[in-house]
Amino acid sequence: MVYKIAIATKDGGITRDATAEEQAEIDAQLVKDNQERKDNYLNEIKKIRLEKLKETDWMAMSDLTMSDAWKAKRQSWRDIPQNNSTDAEYEALLETDANGNLTNTIWSDA
Repeated sequence: MVYKIAIATKDGGITRDATAEEQAEIDAQLVKDNQERKDNYLNEIKKIRLEKLKETDWMAMSDLTMSDAWKAKRQSWRDIPQNNSTDAEYEALLETDANGNLTNTIWSDA
């Protein structure tokens, strides 16, 4: 892919092909930006996951018996990072409704 460089001038501007060095810089920045976006998604997902696990920790007390459904649900929350790795998967996990409630079924109660 050849990137174009836009240069503003008094009479409107010009565009030119990026040099190999400029293209390498652009590519490196895109890789960095993509990784930062993924890190931000994953950090938000981990924060939500931790909140969900804390909210249900009381079910794991020694004097209670946690249902298999809840055990499976809590394990699915723990497995999110290794089972999801693309931007589309992260975005799906973070989708919300008009009220700001998470809509992905993984976050629902068991």
